[in-house]
Amino acid sequence: MCARVLVAEDDEKQAEVLRLYLESEGHTVVLAADGRAALDEARRDRPDLLVLDVMMPKVDGLDVCRILRQESDVAVLMLTARATEDDLLLGLDLGADDYLTKPYSPRELMARVRTLLRRTAGRREPPDTALRAGRLRLDPVRHEVSVGGRPVETTPGEFQLLETLIRQPGRVFTRRQLLELTRGDDRFVSTRIIDVHVLNLRKKIEPDPQKPVHLRTVFGVGYKLTAEDDT
Repeated sequence: MCARVLVAEDDEKQAEVLRLYLESEGHTVVLAADGRAALDEARRDRPDLLVLDVMMPKVDGLDVCRILRQESDVAVLMLTARATEDDLLLGLDLGADDYLTKPYSPRELMARVRTLLRRTAGRREPPDTALRAGRLRLDPVRHEVSVGGRPVETTPGEFQLLETLIRQPGRVFTRRQLLELTRGDDRFVSTRIIDVHVLNLRKKIEPDPQKPVHLRTVFGVGYKLTAEDDT
């Protein structure tokens, strides 16, 4: 179960040890040497797991955990030299998912990481696979189309045509090229079907189908897909 892991540890040697062990299991690792850097990196990269030392400069680990828990569901494994029950409960109350006291063995840490990633797998957001052109959004994995956040229903043929165009916005395709890319080597299908799909798509995605701003005709050649402000 590979994951994006942010290690917030101000001890450089310890951070490198953690990086080596995590990368050996296939995880992608980013290091942060202070609490402020950890907050910035977590907000920018949205890791699957944060390995967080409590005693951090600039912003301590407890505050990092408290702030991030208000903003995201990132899994948090806290590391601390404090071993009292009150310290442990405080970290958990602030939203940490697990707690490991120093000194610890790297093998124990990796076991905790594996368990925590399995337990929190449902929290992770799937990667954004969408393709975009202006207000148009097409997700080939989820088979979804929307315009300005409004869902648009398409037939399989319309979806395939739109996906072909949005993958290369601004490129002009002839009707024959679009037919070959969407239907393969089907010699019994007329290029007129492309015009039909375009006509129907314009009714669904254009503010005014008579004056298209997305799916445009290049007279004498074919069609292209652009963002609204493209010229």
